[in-house]
Amino acid sequence: MGRRCWRRRVLAAACLGAALLVLWLAPSALRLGSENRALVSGWLGGKKKSPLQMLYDPDMGPRSALAEVHRQRRDLLRRACSRHTRRQRLLRPEDLRHVLVDDANGLLYCYVPKVACTSWKRVLLALSGRSRGDPLAIPAQEVHAPGRLPSLADFSPAEINRRLRAYLAFLFVREPFERLASAYSNKFVRPYSAAFQRRYGTRIVRRLRPRPRPDALARGHDVRFAEFLAYLLDPRTRRDEPFNEHWERAHALCHPCLLRYDIVGKFETLAEDAAFVLGLLGLPGLRFPAPPRAQAAATHDRAARLFQDISPFYQQRLFHLYRMDFLLFNYSIPSYLRLH
Repeated sequence: MGRRCWRRRVLAAACLGAALLVLWLAPSALRLGSENRALVSGWLGGKKKSPLQMLYDPDMGPRSALAEVHRQRRDLLRRACSRHTRRQRLLRPEDLRHVLVDDANGLLYCYVPKVACTSWKRVLLALSGRSRGDPLAIPAQEVHAPGRLPSLADFSPAEINRRLRAYLAFLFVREPFERLASAYSNKFVRPYSAAFQRRYGTRIVRRLRPRPRPDALARGHDVRFAEFLAYLLDPRTRRDEPFNEHWERAHALCHPCLLRYDIVGKFETLAEDAAFVLGLLGLPGLRFPAPPRAQAAATHDRAARLFQDISPFYQQRLFHLYRMDFLLFNYSIPSYLRLH
């Protein structure tokens, strides 16, 4: 009896992630076919527990403190979605472009740039067998090559629904302004981002800088942080095209109020949260290539330095732009901001 109840609980937890998508699918997608049973039969048959089962299984023994942290994060996210989203819309295929699929291990990972997504993609490539050896040894250009990892958007509606029911879905987020400062430093300050600077930097300089020098117009290599923020706040930016993924809001990339995420990891506790996810796979030998804690502390100091010269008026406007990420993922207003 207990086993049957547990099994229903696992399936109910997984199905919550698919509930909104089901409304969008054709009626035939609601029936579990042979392909779906093949996806989950090995796990539900008792031969191997899926990561989703490992997370929600009440028979695993004493619950760890970290498991309780993730339960609380799920509850906080669900309550924040109920409180701050007035109208729910149906999912579109393009909403799922950032959700990567690992069929071999039953994982769905929504990647958010500047939140260790390169490291997570390396791990997924290693897990899927697409690359062998130490995940850290996989070159970054290989990690980010198009088509290297399948996206949930690549599947048919019925196949999407099956994976949402059976797979563990997770994402990692970061304090929004620290992520923004990291994106600026990585894309507009470092010299190896010349192509990115030509695409976006020249646009920013042309639009916002009075009497720019010819080399700045041609290369876009010297964008100031204030100019970058003004570009984000300019209504023309989002009217012309969607935000680039490096500064798009995490909730707009991963849609946590439309998809149910089983684990919400945070950059601030990256090593612990990543180890928790990998522990659900039952692969103790696989270690997540997390950066040292000192590097994480440095990102806070960098953000504080960059924002100290931004006026309270623009800080307030920027906070409003990224407000939903603060609310949904339970981040406090940074102490270095002057919003009043």
